[in-house]
Amino acid sequence: MIVILAFCHSPLYTMSKQANNRSPQTDSWNTYWQGTGDTGAFASGGASHPAIREFWVSFFQTIKADYKNPAIIDIASGNGAVLESILDAYSKQDIKLTSLDISAAAIENISQRFPSVNGLVADAAEVPLESGSFDIVTSQFGVEYAGQEAILEAARLVADGGQLALLLHADSGSIHEECLQSLDAAERTQACHFIPVAMNMFDAGFKAVRGADRTAYDAAAKELAPAIAELESIMKQYGLHVAGDTVSRLYNDVGQIHQRIQHYEPDDVLGWLKKMDAEVNAYAERMASMSRAAIDNDDFTQVKTSLSNCGFSIQHAEALLIPGQELPMAWILIANK
Repeated sequence: MIVILAFCHSPLYTMSKQANNRSPQTDSWNTYWQGTGDTGAFASGGASHPAIREFWVSFFQTIKADYKNPAIIDIASGNGAVLESILDAYSKQDIKLTSLDISAAAIENISQRFPSVNGLVADAAEVPLESGSFDIVTSQFGVEYAGQEAILEAARLVADGGQLALLLHADSGSIHEECLQSLDAAERTQACHFIPVAMNMFDAGFKAVRGADRTAYDAAAKELAPAIAELESIMKQYGLHVAGDTVSRLYNDVGQIHQRIQHYEPDDVLGWLKKMDAEVNAYAERMASMSRAAIDNDDFTQVKTSLSNCGFSIQHAEALLIPGQELPMAWILIANK
């Protein structure tokens, strides 16, 4: 990676955000992608607005006449949102399609859903593939997680005559604002200790149902009250769907189980809460990494300059705007080599 940057004489190497935009904790992404294999790519996290799908459909319809049997790599594929658009566009054409992600769980899911796609577990900042290996290199809200210098690593993979097409997180954009709200919701859920206290309450409650003294249960239920109030405050501020419905799911399910506690098995309830605790922790880490990855206008300008210095012609470099929304959804960056 250092050799590439030196060759391009790129200002990306000295970007102010570089130190803070390293790859996120792999475990948090593995936790996220585990269990999402049976869901549609545009419904399993990340941005699901139809305009994003429309962008990729339009992009591939525009270029496929010039790239009959292309070699394509999608970087930081997640659950395969871009892959779906590629396979739809080239449904009757022979293509070489590779998916790269730092999460082994993501690649395993992709391999199950798209058997024809070659999966590669690797860091987007250091891709173990030869330069110029692909006609088309894509990424949707992914390559920037590895640091903004990873955009040049993606560009390194583009063959002469090829194209680089990216959707990047926009600082102060609508998705970025949503990530910040979800991060705040997840961190407040952690800080009020809702899950650990609920576990204590249920542990004491199951014992009380089986004849133990209620004193411990009553004390634990009283301790949970402020945490319940905090979750209500979070949902009032941000809505019921904040943090991917995690807050409302915890709030509602704990309440329902509590009302019918005699109908549940202790191991099932406590095991579920342990799993939810891990999910909330992983979710907070993902939202933090999304926030750190967002690119502001100055950084976007530097990205364009760096690509131009590396021999790319910038075709589209603009904000993705949605009618009726004041904030942009993403940065669009399409460049030809």
